[in-house]
Amino acid sequence: MKSSLPFVIPGVILAAIGLVWTLQGIDVLGGSAMSGSPLWATIGPIVLVLGVALIVIGVVRRRRTRRTR
Repeated sequence: MKSSLPFVIPGVILAAIGLVWTLQGIDVLGGSAMSGSPLWATIGPIVLVLGVALIVIGVVRRRRTRRTR
């Protein structure tokens, strides 16, 4: 049985971090050295997309495992 947790849990964490970094980079979340930095406005969405991709992989694996039973 394939478990989706090794993909979903890191995916959620990466997506959350990517979202925070994006919001800091575009200066929506202030109070950090990262606020208003174009570097984090670029890195954040990349990390966010990687996190979402891991979540999708985990969900697809879970659905395929259920179908084969």
